[in-house]
Amino acid sequence: MKPNCFDMAEKVAVFVSTPAQYHFYKNIIKALLNDGCRVELLYRDYGETLEVAELRGKVFTRVKSNWDRIFKFPFDVMRAKKILSDFKPDLVTGFEIYAPYTAKVLGARNFVFYDSEPRSSKLLALQMKAYLPFVDAIITPYTYLDDLGKRHLRIYSLKELAYLHPKYFKPDKSILDELGVDENGYAILRFNAFDAAHDIGVKGFSYEDKLELVKRLSKYVEVFISSERKISKELEKYTIKVSKKRIHHAIYFARLLVTDTQTMASESAILGTPTIRSNKFVDPKREMGNFVELERHGLMINIGDPKKAIELAEEIVRDEKVKKLWKRRRDEFLKDKIDITSFMVWFIEYYPDSLREFRENPKIQFKFR
Repeated sequence: MKPNCFDMAEKVAVFVSTPAQYHFYKNIIKALLNDGCRVELLYRDYGETLEVAELRGKVFTRVKSNWDRIFKFPFDVMRAKKILSDFKPDLVTGFEIYAPYTAKVLGARNFVFYDSEPRSSKLLALQMKAYLPFVDAIITPYTYLDDLGKRHLRIYSLKELAYLHPKYFKPDKSILDELGVDENGYAILRFNAFDAAHDIGVKGFSYEDKLELVKRLSKYVEVFISSERKISKELEKYTIKVSKKRIHHAIYFARLLVTDTQTMASESAILGTPTIRSNKFVDPKREMGNFVELERHGLMINIGDPKKAIELAEEIVRDEKVKKLWKRRRDEFLKDKIDITSFMVWFIEYYPDSLREFRENPKIQFKFR
């Protein structure tokens, strides 16, 4: 049976606001294009998004802060509508609030994918409450802790598997020459800017914590820092000097990743690299299901107290064989997960029939393994 992109020349608009969203959609979009779909990609110029993006698209907004985003939102929707008016998409999708409202003013169908629970942020909860009435469906990982009502669909996978599953990600050892290190001979520290909607009121490692992390880990391995914000002069020499497009290869061969951010913690765990995550989200009232699940499978350690996180990081980095254990756990974790990329391609190409089929029989997703 042909996908309906051939039968109907379906046109799909995709909103991308962060690097992780780009990575999630890149293989999906390539498959859609290969199947004859027409795709219009709309970027929000935010953080490192445009640095990692390789697929051609149009920038519909530039955002400097949460308040800037809130103020610009209605204008951004109208700008997106103007960009898409001639394209006339049949379907609009994305992770963000932009997709449902833009689809509404265009008279198009829409659904969103999301993996951050409303419990994590009051602003995020308000944002989701504002757009849920306008979506056909919201797809989340099976780990999602909150119930979003009758439009909520759960799939047995995680966002990061759309681009880091071994089917799609092939680690490139040349990254080691680029870094001037041996495999398993270095650690990566990733520090957050805490400027996303779900980050309000959340903090991670302090300046002193970062210095202490570098001091302790440097006794055993080379240390590299990846930071969303400019770091202090004392730590500048540790900045990882690789393209943002190749950071996943660097993570794959590292002995340890320590971070106060969210997405890169999940990415590291999925790649089988020992991962310590420490920030104020690590709280039963705010914690998100994907981190709980990854910790349950021994792929991530979540610690709210940064001092304890630093102590554990030193303990783990001293073990040169720790990667083998993490790789075995990762392989076991992947065994029963669906191929989220193939699922999403099917869901988009056969939409809205796929939505009806999924609602009637959620087990249909297990065809995509």
